[in-house]
Amino acid sequence: MDLEKIKAISDEEQIRAAKQWLFSEYVRISSEASELAQMKDKFNKERATYTQEMNALNHRMVMEQKRLREEHMFFDKKLAILQQGFKELEEDRRRLEQERKQLKYAQADQNYNSGGTVRIQDAEDFVALLFRNINNPLTLQKRYRDLVKIYHPDNFCGDEQLIQLINKEFKRRKDEM
Repeated sequence: MDLEKIKAISDEEQIRAAKQWLFSEYVRISSEASELAQMKDKFNKERATYTQEMNALNHRMVMEQKRLREEHMFFDKKLAILQQGFKELEEDRRRLEQERKQLKYAQADQNYNSGGTVRIQDAEDFVALLFRNINNPLTLQKRYRDLVKIYHPDNFCGDEQLIQLINKEFKRRKDEM
């Protein structure tokens, strides 16, 4: 019986020790489970944040690509406008050159026929012709600059009397606008 009591006590002690061990294991597993749940929540929050950031970055990238396409189209339109403007300038330059040659021939013919200098009225008519079809201040300014470049006295084709008439006509038209 003593042996059975010892067995019972040792079994009881083992059961108590086993219960103690089971309880400590339960507490450890519970705490690890709660830590794991917290880590899972943290991971889910980080994943949600990452997904939002990726969506925002993708949206920003799409918007930047759209903006770049629009800028490229705008640049192409501006380039086409500039090319058209250069074509028109070239046509105007050719017409102006042709009108200048005609004027020189007319002046030379008139000088030859009259034996004197060109009349001021003819030069004023020529200057008025140079400024025809000008209907806004920017076009007027541009035409004036082009004419000054061509007829400035320091140039090969320059004429002091003509540049004075061009200045006078420019100021008159500028005041009208």
